[in-house]
Amino acid sequence: MLIPVLLFAVGLVFLIKGGDWFVDGSTGIARRFGLPELLIGATVVSIGTTLPEVMVSTTSALSGHGEIAYGNAIGSVICNTALIAAITVAVKPGRVDPKSLRLPVVFFFTAAAIYAGIAYTTGYFSQISGFILLAMFAAYMAATVWQMKADSGSKAHSRPKPQAEENSVLKDVALIVVGAALIAAGASLLVDNGTLIAQALGVPESVIALTFVALGTSLPELVTAITSLLKGHGALSLGNVIGANLFNLVLVSGVSVTLAPFSIPQSSTIAGHNASLVLDIPVMFAVMAFLTLPALKRGRLSRFQGVVLLAVYAAFCAVQFTI
Repeated sequence: MLIPVLLFAVGLVFLIKGGDWFVDGSTGIARRFGLPELLIGATVVSIGTTLPEVMVSTTSALSGHGEIAYGNAIGSVICNTALIAAITVAVKPGRVDPKSLRLPVVFFFTAAAIYAGIAYTTGYFSQISGFILLAMFAAYMAATVWQMKADSGSKAHSRPKPQAEENSVLKDVALIVVGAALIAAGASLLVDNGTLIAQALGVPESVIALTFVALGTSLPELVTAITSLLKGHGALSLGNVIGANLFNLVLVSGVSVTLAPFSIPQSSTIAGHNASLVLDIPVMFAVMAFLTLPALKRGRLSRFQGVVLLAVYAAFCAVQFTI
């Protein structure tokens, strides 16, 4: 057990340092171009922190373990929302910009409706499903770039031109790239060793995917959230969580389904029905609605939301290990 423990420690160091550089580079880009941190979090930061999910789900699907690819996507959405965003909101609730929040939220619930529709009607994710999800990813990125250009253009006349701006931009980009690489490597080390331990204890693959693997591959979002809070960039953390949730459905699932179609897992049941359809998907919708809809209406998040979401996540994990 000495080697797994050492690798776990190395992964933790990678995550912490990578998260620090990643947030610094991302906020630097946002300040330089006058862009909302929430939008930067929902695009650039989210792509970086979703890399572990892409790698884990794609590898799992290609190796014939579609249940891990499926469970990791939904489990990561639940984990990101009811644990990571919940911690952020419970520790430091605050105001959010509904205008910046609206686009990723609309795209998320549209993608979630498509995802759920496929799961409930056919129970099989074909290559066509993957192409549809990837098309949504492309549409979201195009819409976000258009929105960023509009926001940047409206502020261009009032933004001072810093000296040596090109060098500074390159430095920020380098911090983002290196930070993302360290985060992905650190998460991989933690997930690989932790999953081996869970398998040795006899935990089913579907449960591992929905809880342990989902938590492990969501460590980048957790590290980014904590680092953002410590540095006073709460909006970046919220945008990262919402963007990562969307990317889990349209990018992570889209890539893995396109390469290796799979059926939804049938290993667990509740009252004779597939547990994923009865519990996992409804919880995914519920926690995202509870986090985002009040913020869109009131323009702020409350500590009450964070506490409730944390309680929901604890209950969800408890149920997973009893069914």
